[in-house]
Amino acid sequence: MLRERELNSNSLPNRTWINERLTFTHGYGLTLGPVNQVTPEGLPELYIKNLPPESTTDLRVTEPSIYFGELSSDHVFVKTRAREFHYPKGEDNVYTTYEGTGGVPIGGLLRRLMFSIGFRSFQLLFSNDITAESRVLYHRNIMDRLRTIAPFLTYDSDPYLVVASDGRLFWMCDAYTTTDHYPYSTPAAERLNYIRNSVKIVIDAYNGTTTFYLVDDRDPLALTLNRIFPGMFRKLDEMPPDLRAHIRYPETIFGIQAAMYSTYHMTNPAVFYNREDQWDVPAIDVEGSPMPMVPYYTIMKLPGSESGEYIQMLPLTPRRKDNLAAWMVARSDGANYGRLMTFQFPKEKVVYGPRQIVARINQDEFISPQITLWNQQGSQVIQGTLLVIPIEESMLYIRPLYLRAEGGRIPALKQVIVAYQDQIVMEETLDAALNRIFGSGSTLPPPRTPVRTPGLPPLTQAPPSPQDPSSPLPQQALEHYRRAVQAQREGNWSLYGEEIKRVGEMLEELSKRP
Repeated sequence: MLRERELNSNSLPNRTWINERLTFTHGYGLTLGPVNQVTPEGLPELYIKNLPPESTTDLRVTEPSIYFGELSSDHVFVKTRAREFHYPKGEDNVYTTYEGTGGVPIGGLLRRLMFSIGFRSFQLLFSNDITAESRVLYHRNIMDRLRTIAPFLTYDSDPYLVVASDGRLFWMCDAYTTTDHYPYSTPAAERLNYIRNSVKIVIDAYNGTTTFYLVDDRDPLALTLNRIFPGMFRKLDEMPPDLRAHIRYPETIFGIQAAMYSTYHMTNPAVFYNREDQWDVPAIDVEGSPMPMVPYYTIMKLPGSESGEYIQMLPLTPRRKDNLAAWMVARSDGANYGRLMTFQFPKEKVVYGPRQIVARINQDEFISPQITLWNQQGSQVIQGTLLVIPIEESMLYIRPLYLRAEGGRIPALKQVIVAYQDQIVMEETLDAALNRIFGSGSTLPPPRTPVRTPGLPPLTQAPPSPQDPSSPLPQQALEHYRRAVQAQREGNWSLYGEEIKRVGEMLEELSKRP
């Protein structure tokens, strides 16, 4: 997880022209941490934190200033006589001066007058802080910047920040060539019937330098644009390798492809004509309203693969039904980038879908009362993303629960719910929940151990169920999982893949037990 610290000028307590245009000009730093680790208090484990950024790994941030971002909406003036706010330190502040190449020089009086008219700001014309060497940065919002440079492309709504090997910050964004005039093609979202993710864009967060890379040299629309604007698109091989490693398959086009494939996976003409095997994107209840699930990124070892890889995944259900029909993935690593795969479940076997799992969680006699209780004790329960993990011809569902105090803004991970086949458990950690699911050799459900949370009354004890301590597999699986986590922390990805593979083999063996 990575999140930049941007500056929102609308939240300044004193919104004067000097503050908004000369002093508070940029964001600063970021926070970064692993997605699968939390502190004992349930808060994120951070590898990069504090101001200035402090790192506990070999990943360093050498230039934390963010002049171009998602919140940067107004023009600012840099290299002026005024000091630019950098970050707070004790009872004082640290200031800086922009040393980059971004923006346009103010120059002499005539250019200054034209800028003043263009920005409708006469303070610029009479300010003593502006010099001929000063520069104005505008179109700092990266989406506004992209649409201004190349309005003929369609842009993904989710740009993301990456840290390069030299410690500089860059934004990456996906762009599409689209049209609604492709013959004999069914319209999709916004009535477009042709879309290709042909362009990747890199934006320097400090200088604003924007580079377009052509990643699909078979797209006729992209090739035509490349001939109209020669030199605008660079070859993907010219992208620095450390940035190219951060390329991911975008969510927007994957969602469109999944929606279209839910109909066109039917190859039998009669079945297709009658829509007998139509699929849907499952909807789950969010705060009382059904919301379609969105694709999510994860690291998973796909069937037939030897190691885990970075994928995007989405489950699919039959039309107007809640059981699971298939799951679809888009791959992002190396030579497999852009490859889509679909895994279908046998129609004669019922596999619980996401909505059924959520309903079972909400009606569970042990979990539901606890959630209701926590919501009445001056706190709010936030149910996290429902993760769907395939295990042979079944699915393992994982959903984290976060607790946030009333009036607070920082939620903490308190419980993890795991559902597998007919079993649902809730524990403080994923390890404990998996051990309860797969640690019993009996067909009886695992014991329901009450969970205690600070500040909440004790829960009613439930009668324990017998455990089968004779099998060492659960303990071995847990030990391999811990080794995998340690290997991940040390950056030993080869050992990480081997340990995850062993865990998967043991879980599969446990799932076959009566």
